[in-house]
Amino acid sequence: MLRQMLERRIQPLVSKVASGVHRAGITPNILTLTGLAFNVVAAWCYFQGRVPLAGFVILFAGVFDMLDGAVARVGGTVSGLGAFTDSVVDRYSDFLIFGGVLCMFSRMGNMTGTILSVLILSGAFLVSYVRARAELVIPRCSVGLMERSERIILLAAGSLAGLLIPALWALAILTHATAIHRIHYTWKEGKNN
Repeated sequence: MLRQMLERRIQPLVSKVASGVHRAGITPNILTLTGLAFNVVAAWCYFQGRVPLAGFVILFAGVFDMLDGAVARVGGTVSGLGAFTDSVVDRYSDFLIFGGVLCMFSRMGNMTGTILSVLILSGAFLVSYVRARAELVIPRCSVGLMERSERIILLAAGSLAGLLIPALWALAILTHATAIHRIHYTWKEGKNN
């Protein structure tokens, strides 16, 4: 939801940058993997307790996540396999980022942060899994507040503002609320089909 609103506002700029990136010969897969590499760095920063730096790095990694699809569209290379690769890499990125947060809190002996991180990891994967399974039953299931872009922005904002624990509480609640919303939506739509 947030991603679509943001992309609509900055679409002209993203398209110009994507055209330049495409002309430079950089492929969407290179951008996807570069974003993953930056998320590895972010995970390490979280593990080391360098929370504001980690927040900045995940925002920077998000630029590559936004550009890979735009470059594919500009270059006429949009494909199901590319979308699949992007989705799988996004799941790895989620695991790395929230795994880094989890390891940081575990290392510190902070049980609240550790449990919240586990809840967020499970919720993030459920949001994605429910959508994938739902779209075998109904045409589309992109409902809910806390998709990947929203999760990353909320985590980054909490990290940069020194409000990591409140951000984690919100993420833990809202990721599971999104998964439940998608389950309910799928049941409702599936009965109508």
